[in-house]
Amino acid sequence: MRKTIEINIVPSLKNMHSYFRLNIRRLFLGGIVTILLMVVACYVVWDGNTVFGTEAVSVNQKPKLDVPYEPTSYGIAKVMLAMADVTAKDLVYDLGCGDGRIVIMAAKERKARGVGVDIDPVRIKESIENAKAAGVSNLVRFIEQDLFITDITPATVMMLYLWPEVNIKLRPKLLKDLKPGTRIVSHSHTMGGWKADATQNVEGHSLYLYIVPVNLTGTWLWTGLNGKATNIRMTQKFQEVQGTLPGNNNEPFLTCSLKGAAIRCTTGSFSIEGHVSGDVIKGAVNYGVRGPTRTVKATRNPSTKVSIAE
Repeated sequence: MRKTIEINIVPSLKNMHSYFRLNIRRLFLGGIVTILLMVVACYVVWDGNTVFGTEAVSVNQKPKLDVPYEPTSYGIAKVMLAMADVTAKDLVYDLGCGDGRIVIMAAKERKARGVGVDIDPVRIKESIENAKAAGVSNLVRFIEQDLFITDITPATVMMLYLWPEVNIKLRPKLLKDLKPGTRIVSHSHTMGGWKADATQNVEGHSLYLYIVPVNLTGTWLWTGLNGKATNIRMTQKFQEVQGTLPGNNNEPFLTCSLKGAAIRCTTGSFSIEGHVSGDVIKGAVNYGVRGPTRTVKATRNPSTKVSIAE
C-alpha cells in the first residue's frame, strides 16, 4: 500500500511541477502582452485625444469654449456681408462660426467661398449638414479647431462674433496674418484702440468694419517733394501714421491715414495720395487748389520696418 501511494504521488508531483511551469510561462508572456497593449493605448489615447501622427482628433471630450454659442440673426448676418462688400471673388472666414449661417449665406447669396471655424464638434457637424441642405457644400468648408491656431492668411473677409477680450487677444494675429485690405466685420464688440473704419447699428446691435492696414513703419526716402530727396521716418498706430523729418525733434511733418494699401497724407502746404506695395510708395503730391500736381515716390529701408501687430 505504501508503495502504491508513493508510485501514484511521484507522477502527480511531476505533473504539478510541469503544470506550474507552463502556467507561470503563460502568465509571464501574458503580462508582457498586456504591458505592450497598455503602451500602445497610451500612444493612441492621451488626455482625451486620439493621436494619428501629429494630428489630434477629439474623442467624446467636451471642448472648452472661448465664447458661448449665440447665433447671429439672419438680418444682422446679411448686413455684415453688405458692410464687407462681399463678392464672388472673396474668401470669407468666420471664426466661431456656430451653425455656419454666415459663410453659407455668403455662398448662397453672393457666390463667395467660405471657411467656418469652430472648436465645438456639434456646431461643425451642424454646419456641414446646413451647407448640404443649402446646396453650397462645393463653396464652403468647416474646420473643428481653436481659432487662435487657424491659418487665416487666405481670407479676404473676416467675420467675428466674439467677446471683447477675445477680440483683443486675436487682434495681433489679424494684423500680422491678414493681407492689407482684408475687411473685418465684428458683431457687437470693438477691437479696442483700433478705430473702426465704419460702424452700423442693426436690431440694436453695433457692427464694426475694420480694414487691415499695410505696414508703413520705417524710414522712407521720398523723391518729388519740394524738388529734392527727403528722408521721412514713419511711425504707425493701426491705420494712423505720422512722418517726422530727421533732427526735427520728432515734430510731425506728415499726418497720414491708411485704408488697406491706399495712403493719404497731409501737411500745411501739400497733400499726397498714393498706394503702398512692399517697400515702395507711388502716388501724386498736390500743392493746393491752384498749385501743381506732381508724381511722388518713396522707397523704404527694409531694415527699419517694425511690426504693427499689437
